[in-house]
Amino acid sequence: MLTELYIENLAVIEKSVITFGDKLNVFTGETGAGKSILINGINAILGLRVTKDIVRTGAKKAVISAVFNNISDDVSSMLSENGIDSDGELIISREISADGGSVARINSRPVNLSVLREIGELLVNVHGQHDSQILLSPQKHIEILDSYGNLESELEDYQKSFRELQAVAKQIKQVSLSRQNKIDRIQKLKEVVDEISSLDLKENEDEEVESEFALSNNAVEVRTAVNEVINLIEGDNGISNSLFSAYDFLESYSDVLSALEPLTERLKSAKIEIDDISAELNHMTSMLDVDPERFAYISARNDSIIRIKKKYGPSLSDVINRLDESVKELDILTGDDNNIEVLKARREELLEETSRKAKILSQKREQTGKRFIKEVTSELEFLNMPNVKLEISNTKGKLTIHGMDNIEFLISANLGEASKPIAKIASGGELSRIMLALKSVIAEKDNTPTMIFDEIDTGVSGRAAQKIGIKLHEISRMRQVICVTHLAQIAVSGDTHMLIEKKAENGKTKTSVCELKSLDERKREIARIISGDNISETTLASAEEMLKSINQI
Repeated sequence: MLTELYIENLAVIEKSVITFGDKLNVFTGETGAGKSILINGINAILGLRVTKDIVRTGAKKAVISAVFNNISDDVSSMLSENGIDSDGELIISREISADGGSVARINSRPVNLSVLREIGELLVNVHGQHDSQILLSPQKHIEILDSYGNLESELEDYQKSFRELQAVAKQIKQVSLSRQNKIDRIQKLKEVVDEISSLDLKENEDEEVESEFALSNNAVEVRTAVNEVINLIEGDNGISNSLFSAYDFLESYSDVLSALEPLTERLKSAKIEIDDISAELNHMTSMLDVDPERFAYISARNDSIIRIKKKYGPSLSDVINRLDESVKELDILTGDDNNIEVLKARREELLEETSRKAKILSQKREQTGKRFIKEVTSELEFLNMPNVKLEISNTKGKLTIHGMDNIEFLISANLGEASKPIAKIASGGELSRIMLALKSVIAEKDNTPTMIFDEIDTGVSGRAAQKIGIKLHEISRMRQVICVTHLAQIAVSGDTHMLIEKKAENGKTKTSVCELKSLDERKREIARIISGDNISETTLASAEEMLKSINQI
């Protein structure tokens, strides 16, 4: 779970260290105090993209780090796969520069954002202010139902067959081109194959031919230069004889002056080296004897390769790949008549297989739907929606990537009213409670240790708000819950209560986060939420009563 969050130079927060409890953590504060910054900070260390605008004005960078302990086996396994050591504690940090750069680290090791997001999904489930909007999109309802029923493996198995069916259908479409288009395509492919095949090209041949052509093309000039050097070395007055004379002259006086001996040896070594160079140059002259027929062949070959690369390149590998692809396509188009029949037979097999898997998946969704309706309805009744009626509309149709089902959630919030799509009748407060109900029933089936709710109380008040507080309190008995709220009924449910305050100091706005530990501190903040700045003895007494009553639940 998340035990500590460190924030530095993030928007209006200059520096803050937040310590979390293992149950329900509530954050309160006046509107605009910076509660959303807290969520932005957590999103940053979970791998979500952030902009440089989030860096505090005048600062070079923002730094956010989070400490998680008692990490799950799944997280440990993913860390190991990415070469990151862990001893049960996990430290994630993120630096965002004012110039737009970003660096992420896990246990001090740099990682890319994709790895951070994958690990973050196993650590924290964030319900943001706008997440309830997914209820307004029927396309998301089928994903919610599958997640609730743990049907991901069945869906993946179905999708594998469906994609293969699509691939075979595409092949059949290609083979079944109109006769004229097919004839034209075959003719074009034959021209490509004949033109490239006639050259019998080999990988990297262009480099070899180009090198030989360049040498042959300059052979006369190179040979003249080589012979001139040989003559300079081996001629009567050449370097070799001169070095020998110098050696012989000095060597005769080495006994008289011992200092001449090392110089004599160096002259001897120089002559050996010069003679070796001369021998290699003499051998090289045989390579410079250009065969006119070979030169004509290499010249023509070089021209052919340059031309074919311009047409089908730019590289020789591209030309060879084009030949291979053209041959394969030509085989399909010119194959015997049984080819399309084989494909059609395979399509029928896959259609039967995919349809069978779609029916099995649909049946499981129907069974899952019954349990889903029962559990969610029970949650909604608890959340002060006693007359709610939830239904799942399933219009079966053609096979798609999601199966044969078209799922949409319908509700009737009042007695006697027909069930209608959520998007048409649900208010903001109802959306918040429906989403909380969904999160509550799904929470029992996933292993995410921390759940974050950013203003789940939007559009609710009174008894409904109190029920939401109780529900969050219940969920926090199974896992850590962090909640940003502006309602007293929810704030009193917290096991750990944090206050976010904004103050102006020296012409700058600063936001601080501190834990309210004493009853008096919590009582005053609850009273402020109830009545604003006009805190009276009555509101303080009311706040104290609310705190005492929630502790008795």
